[in-house]
Amino acid sequence: MLAAILFDLDGTIVNTDPIHYQVWRKMLLNYGIAIDEAFYKSRISGRLNPEIIEDILPNLSPAASQEFADEKEAIFRQLAYHLKPLPGFTELVDWTKTHQLKRALVTNAPRANVEFMLELLNIKNIFHTIVIAEDCTAAKPEPIPYQVALEQLGIAAEQAYALEDSPSGIRAAVAAGIRTIGIASTHDPQELQKFGAFMAIPDFTDLQLWKLLNSTLETVTFLTKGIGV
Repeated sequence: MLAAILFDLDGTIVNTDPIHYQVWRKMLLNYGIAIDEAFYKSRISGRLNPEIIEDILPNLSPAASQEFADEKEAIFRQLAYHLKPLPGFTELVDWTKTHQLKRALVTNAPRANVEFMLELLNIKNIFHTIVIAEDCTAAKPEPIPYQVALEQLGIAAEQAYALEDSPSGIRAAVAAGIRTIGIASTHDPQELQKFGAFMAIPDFTDLQLWKLLNSTLETVTFLTKGIGV
């Protein structure tokens, strides 16, 4: 029985990746490193800043690495004021309210960015729980952030759908046993399915999503009435 929908933030609720890519490209040029979108998708998207910086700029000291990350995210927030949720997000949230489903946010984004985006999009109060990876013992692609969300919601993995845009996020949700839908805002649908998404859609207006959700509830109603069991 469907009890909750678990949302990633960056690239899922809102397409922040074009701005993140722009800022990473500009900052890495200062170190003589030119990146393209393929590099961004394979080496940066969906990962934590400390891991990214250690991978790309291994010679930076811990203090310099933190300074780099802080500057990068501050620039991102300066550029992100025009962002809005992906099409259909508001309607999906309203649907979950109508059907009394729980909602969770599960993100690898830094806390300052999470708080900024929730305020900007005016969605701070729609989630029953918010799980930020830096508060967990491991981040995505490990399943722990999703396991924490399930525990806080008091539900089993089989009672939820996860919505994710990145390979690392999909790997995390799938490893936690959650049926995962890929949001193809930043990656090809086929790539998302390769990592375990059972469906990939461009945004929340896609008819595949609504057919799935409504058929899920119809099945629950059918069984609840004791028909065919």
